[in-house]
Amino acid sequence: MMSIPVAPIGRIIKDAGAERVSEDAKKELNAYVTAQAEAVAKKAIEFAAMAKRKTVKAEDIELAIKNL
Repeated sequence: MMSIPVAPIGRIIKDAGAERVSEDAKKELNAYVTAQAEAVAKKAIEFAAMAKRKTVKAEDIELAIKNL
């Protein structure tokens, strides 16, 4: 499984208002975000396949998010 770099995750937490962020917190959020993104991607692939396309489009992602 691929994962998102930890630094941007830390920036997201700081942008949300945190003054300091531990490495463990970054890793936990990273694991959650990666798992959610993978679930959305898998569902989007299903929608693309139902539409007889190999290309996943933004509309597939939007539908996947709404259906999870």
